[in-house]
Order: sequence, then C-alpha cells, then structure tokens
Amino acid sequence: MTPAQCRMARAALEWNASQLAAAAGVGVATVNRFERGGVVTTEETVTKLRVALEEAGVEFIPAGPYQGDGGAGARLRTRSGG
Repeated sequence: MTPAQCRMARAALEWNASQLAAAAGVGVATVNRFERGGVVTTEETVTKLRVALEEAGVEFIPAGPYQGDGGAGARLRTRSGG
C-alpha cells in the first residue's frame, strides 16, 4: 500500500486520520506521517493500516496495464445482498 492509496482509501470510507488510527491501533501522527510519504518505523505498521482499511471494505488495486493511466489505486468492495 502506498501513501496515496492510503489517502484514497480513507477518502472512500469518509474516515479521518483519527478513525484510521483507532481501527489500526496506531497513533494519529503515524497515519499522518505515512500519508505524507514519511518514514514509517516498521512494515508491521503499514500492514496494520492496510488490514484496517481492508476490513472496512477497501480493495487495493496494484499498478498495472489497465486502460487509462493504470496507476495504483483503492476502491470500496461492492456489498453483496443489495
């Protein structure tokens, strides 16, 4: 997960940094630092952020040969059952 994907995912969920921090069990400063592209102390921290977003319904899209620009992204999974 890239910092840009993290910001996209939070926007899709309409979460602020505090909400993501609480869901991931990390500090708000950690979320802000990661999203600005700063150094995060461990890969475990990035994993906590990613898992919290995925559990909330986000799907991460890797960069690839898609139509358009094809950059990495994030989207909400469709909910089944209407």
